[in-house]
Amino acid sequence: MKFTKYAKWSGIDWSDLSLDELLDKLTEFFLQSGFQNSPRRRRNPNPSQDQTLNDLQQAISQALLQGLLSDLELKQLQDENGNIREEILAELLDRLIERLMKEGYITVEDEETAQAIRQQMAKQGKLDPEWAKGVKFKLTDKGLDFLGFKALRDLMGSLGRSSIGRHDTIHLSTSVEANQASKAYEFGDTLNLDVNATLLSAIKREGLGTPLNLEYRDLMVHQSEYYSSCATVVMLDCSHSMILYGEDRFTPAKRVAIALAHLIRTQYPGDSIKFVLFHDAAEEVAFSKLAQVQVGPYHTNTLEGLRLSRRLLAAQQKEMKQIIMITDGKPSAMFMEGVSGNRSKEAFYYAEQTNSGRYLYKNPMGLDPLIIQETLKEVAICRKSGILINTFMLTDDYYLVDFVKKVTEIARGKAYFTSVVNLGHYVLYDFIKKKTRKVH
Repeated sequence: MKFTKYAKWSGIDWSDLSLDELLDKLTEFFLQSGFQNSPRRRRNPNPSQDQTLNDLQQAISQALLQGLLSDLELKQLQDENGNIREEILAELLDRLIERLMKEGYITVEDEETAQAIRQQMAKQGKLDPEWAKGVKFKLTDKGLDFLGFKALRDLMGSLGRSSIGRHDTIHLSTSVEANQASKAYEFGDTLNLDVNATLLSAIKREGLGTPLNLEYRDLMVHQSEYYSSCATVVMLDCSHSMILYGEDRFTPAKRVAIALAHLIRTQYPGDSIKFVLFHDAAEEVAFSKLAQVQVGPYHTNTLEGLRLSRRLLAAQQKEMKQIIMITDGKPSAMFMEGVSGNRSKEAFYYAEQTNSGRYLYKNPMGLDPLIIQETLKEVAICRKSGILINTFMLTDDYYLVDFVKKVTEIARGKAYFTSVVNLGHYVLYDFIKKKTRKVH
């Protein structure tokens, strides 16, 4: 038997608030890069956010009071003196978090915790603030996909009309989608038979009459444009400089990466995309963890990032392979196995041994000849492996510009001097157009 539960009317329709608009307002909160954190937290490799439901409540509260609620709804939250009624606001926050979980945008640590939340909401109608401080949450794939869609829509809107499709080439192939002239059938072609052309070929050979004998050479198939697939690795610089100088450069970089992932999954289903973070070291990060990543240690190990990206691309069976590197700093670190060849004893002396047993050589002053030499060697290996490297620079630092010019010359890729404002425009436009051009 179905029961109807009645509650006291509070003046606000909880279901009337748009979760899409709320998530859009919370983008900066979900993708925060550690810009506001203490520098001590950035020493750990691959740090991530430790966001709790209490943090989410505060972020939602700020979004509601800063434009998400209409004037009428805001007045309903206020008392006679214009002060916010905390008990009504707290209930609204709990209901919104409940909706975000129910509709699959966020999830908590485990099912046991989720069950406890549901029971607490059913009994008390609200979350215990002290208890919520210890409950961590994360974005689901649905939540990340929504953020990617919003970012892609905003970025593509600024580009005007763009033809988003698969990567065009000059070659033709046989397939079900036919938009080119027919050709004689060859073994291995898709048997998308052009009936008219096949019959016409037989008639030309035997003349008009019945019965009409068809032979193998009469078979004609439709042709369509051949589209190549592309494997992409996005290299994100998460060194300390990405949040220095009063500017957060890492959050926009993450937003662009998520938008590019959404574009590839929805418009280029044959493509693949992976993400690599590089700082003192380098590691691959799953798409589901991308939103949680924050800025890491201080130095920029471009060599290790390129090396890992090349290994990831080597496992991809795609016609096109590319690295999209987003950085704001020159190479300032590299791993050393020991003193050999052109690795001087002096450089090895200044190297610091890591937990893996390797030695990390660091030099943030200018362009270190040893680091640059080894990094450019890796660039050359990428080129020999058929990997294109496009670099997007978030600064016009002299040393970085000089290094990127050498990378572009060796890899025959492209370099873009951009900022956090137009980074997404350049990345997406370059990916879609795939043709040589000069960007001023």
